Amino acid sequence: MDQGLLNRIVVNPKIMVGKPVIKGTRIPVDLLIKLVAQGMTEREILEDYPHINKKDIKAALMYGAEIVGSETVLPFLEKKRYAKVSS
Repeated sequence: MDQGLLNRIVVNPKIMVGKPVIKGTRIPVDLLIKLVAQGMTEREILEDYPHINKKDIKAALMYGAEIVGSETVLPFLEKKRYAKVSS
């Protein structure tokens, strides 16, 4: 993991209510991830958000991958239900 890229992301309760943003901006990481998922090109994103650069987009994607990759997934074990037998 490129820690230098992740340093481009900041979390500060005084900025965007603590959402992760690109350092020096109020552009949330989740917004950039959504734009990429919706099919916007890097060029289109940079045209719409001139205060960021290619490394910021990559950092947002890496941050998202890091968060999802560090999730703990616990299996859900379904209880078997037995029918009541009436007497």
